[in-house]
Amino acid sequence: SYIFNGLVSGSIFGGVSGNKITAIAGESSTGKTFFSLAVVKNFLDSNPDGYCLYFDTEAAVNKSLLTDRGIDLNRLVVVNVVTIEDFRSKALKAVDIYLKKSDAERKPCMFVLDSLGMLSTEKEITDALNDKQVRDMTKSQLIKGAFRVLTLKLGQASVPMIVTNHTYDVIGSYVPAKEMGGGTGLKYAASTIIYLGKKKEKDGTELVGNIIKCEAKKSRLTKEGSKIETRLFFDDRGLDKYYGLLELGEQYGVFQRVGNRIKVGESSVYPKSILANPEKYFTEEVMAKLEEAARQEFTYGN
Repeated sequence: SYIFNGLVSGSIFGGVSGNKITAIAGESSTGKTFFSLAVVKNFLDSNPDGYCLYFDTEAAVNKSLLTDRGIDLNRLVVVNVVTIEDFRSKALKAVDIYLKKSDAERKPCMFVLDSLGMLSTEKEITDALNDKQVRDMTKSQLIKGAFRVLTLKLGQASVPMIVTNHTYDVIGSYVPAKEMGGGTGLKYAASTIIYLGKKKEKDGTELVGNIIKCEAKKSRLTKEGSKIETRLFFDDRGLDKYYGLLELGEQYGVFQRVGNRIKVGESSVYPKSILANPEKYFTEEVMAKLEEAARQEFTYGN
């Protein structure tokens, strides 16, 4: 998704940070795992000798899902973790082994944690087994401690990490607000935090997909609070690469709207026609102009 690239990096040809933590947060079924796997596929395709460690806490990833997404199973290792302590131990060991290798031996690597919200703690499990009805007050501190150590190590190793997390409504807030679960540990550790929401996309009365609403809640590379929309189809079309570019182009004069049509050269066409055949209208010249528009829209300064 070009517009999503713009949101996280300031360039429609960019992407998530190459050596920092990126958090993708949202309610259930907003596409967190889908976006994570999209980044993994692109990373593996771009780095033929690269590999990914996928820390799965939800049993959400299986062989058929990865195969359907076109991900090389030989270069993705799914690591099942149950507790924060387990994740911290396995992730740190993996980074330490990676750092001990010489620069020539290091192959490009990335980590994914899907999801932080489902991780338990040793205390929580022990209390459940002992039938203790008490709240675990150690979880947020354990998460903060895990990321405090891991963030620096990942930066030293130039290993990017995607972390998915759940959000909940803040009770008693003056205006409706969302907050990530697990305390402030991930909030401080992540360089970029993207909140996802969704609305239904219909073709007539048939539900064909979702419009995924994305907001940069925190970003060190782009303007905080920036919002975009992407389109996710339920069929094999998947994520719509060009969705959102028309609106960006209109805003910065790349496209001109005439009534309910878009002016292209001497003629005008409906937006649906452009998105149905994007390669015809999003030429190299147009994409260069949209790249400049994205830079102005999403990055700091001039």
